[in-house]
Amino acid sequence: MRREAAELREQWLGRALSTLPADRPAAEAAISELYHLIGLTPPRFHWVTSPVAALVTVPPGVRARESVDRLPDWPLPARFSALVAELWRQLNGRIPPRQRSVDQLIRQEIRYPLSMSVANVLHPPLRAGHDGPFRQVSGWYSTQCPSWVAEYEALHLLAGVAFSTEQRRLIGLWATLAGSCGWWWPRPDVCVVSERPALVHTEQSDDDGRVRLHCADGPAIGYADGWDLYAWHGTTVPAWVIRDPSVTRIAEEANVEVRRCAIERIGWGAYIEQAGLRLVSAAPDPGNPGFELRLYDMRRETKVLLAVNGSLERDGTRRRYGLTVPGWLDDPIAAAGWTYGLSGEQYSRLLRRT
Repeated sequence: MRREAAELREQWLGRALSTLPADRPAAEAAISELYHLIGLTPPRFHWVTSPVAALVTVPPGVRARESVDRLPDWPLPARFSALVAELWRQLNGRIPPRQRSVDQLIRQEIRYPLSMSVANVLHPPLRAGHDGPFRQVSGWYSTQCPSWVAEYEALHLLAGVAFSTEQRRLIGLWATLAGSCGWWWPRPDVCVVSERPALVHTEQSDDDGRVRLHCADGPAIGYADGWDLYAWHGTTVPAWVIRDPSVTRIAEEANVEVRRCAIERIGWGAYIEQAGLRLVSAAPDPGNPGFELRLYDMRRETKVLLAVNGSLERDGTRRRYGLTVPGWLDDPIAAAGWTYGLSGEQYSRLLRRT
């Protein structure tokens, strides 16, 4: 069943991260039906080209209290989320006790990786557009995440769990939305709906199939209106990190994670040479036989330990990486131990690190 679950997960991941233009008629029909389910007439639709455009757009006729910065106070997201929560309760009630272990497997193989992938790839544009803490609005976006739809579809297709005709219809409405448009924001009279991204670049970040944003030569995600984001192995970065990293810009950057990504973009070896870092000491790595630890002076009373990864990357190579360590350390083995919370002597007794 794991193979079938992985295939289904990949199908849903393709839908969730699709860069095809939205199927507007299908999306509007599904949203209209959801409005009907909570006793409202279909809204008028206001389409935008990106989530950021949606979050700064105030459709004509919308009152101040319905501006997007008041999203946690809007009534309709809460009502639709409650509708989904009740559907989950009913669907879970249809799972026979003997199939509970299968449900856990499907959650591990499909729901959790899909949820993490959507959060890694499609949440960063939302975070960039929202002014307040993202956690205050994340519940609404979790309702829209197709990971739960994929779970119940898998239970039906792979485990033979029987759902009622009405339950399948309700699942189908959310499945249609997952495959026909981007995020949407419902108000009583108007619903703002975003197009999907025009480009998405990802890399696999775990063996369970989850992915994250990454592109080494351009935007990792972009929309038709020109709005885009750059990312390095899942970390959102300014465009210069990808387009034009330099020792000078790295030295001026206050954010340690952005500095790290920019150095990795250049390459630790090249960066050390270009920055003229002074080698303090070098020693064979006892935790990674055959490779060397090198300790360099850096800046701001810190040093950098250059090491080689103990395990192979997916392409069969070993990644060379740098770790910032306190400036009082002069021994590379002690510095390596410090990164693990060990003394140099304890680190030197490691059989092998990963």
